[in-house]
Amino acid sequence: MELMECGVRPSSMMSPRHVRGPVLAVLLCSALAGCASATSSAAAGAPAASSAAVASSVSASPPAAAVGCASVDQATSVTVHRTMHLVEPTRMDVLSMTQHNATLVRALFGQFCDAVGHAATATGTIHCPADFGISYAGTFYDGSRALAKFVYGASGCQTVSITANGKTQTTMVFGPASAAAPKLRADMAAVLGLSVSQVYGAPSQSLSPVKLPTRIPRPAGTTPPATRSATTASRPWPPRHIWAR
Repeated sequence: MELMECGVRPSSMMSPRHVRGPVLAVLLCSALAGCASATSSAAAGAPAASSAAVASSVSASPPAAAVGCASVDQATSVTVHRTMHLVEPTRMDVLSMTQHNATLVRALFGQFCDAVGHAATATGTIHCPADFGISYAGTFYDGSRALAKFVYGASGCQTVSITANGKTQTTMVFGPASAAAPKLRADMAAVLGLSVSQVYGAPSQSLSPVKLPTRIPRPAGTTPPATRSATTASRPWPPRHIWAR
């Protein structure tokens, strides 16, 4: 039997060594591309996440509640206490009350703020009307939250002071302050439910002049000066004795 030569057919398949290089390169590029896309996605999402966190924190914290003259439109009630430093001639009793009519409360609050917002400056002598010592003090509220305290000197040269957040604004009610708050007297009376004369103290009685008698009565047993005798009237006084030392 004759042995035949076996020829080796060339194969188109590559060796594992040649295949390993391209495969690794492809895998490496894919990995780098994936990392790059993940990094860009994270970078793009970071500002959005931070913006969302800031927005949520802003919406979670409520705005600061206004006080003082910035809160006039929030006032719902006011407590008022009247004190008297003098009794005559007004004879007014001490008064304490609370007004819950928001329209009346805000009108008075606004007049006080308009007065102190246009504070008058005294440059010379001021002639004040009679001061009966009438003073009103109280607090404006928004529900149970205090907005501002006030003191209103209602007689003599009137004064207004508003205190909020530890700061006090004060003015005398004349000149620009009086012009800025023309309804102050009426609004104060409306809050108290009294007439203007009852709020500001009209004298309870007029003082009539004292009527003196036309003739002063002469004590009994005395002689009128006109009927004294000339001898008695011209009688000299006893001499004064001066003793020499």
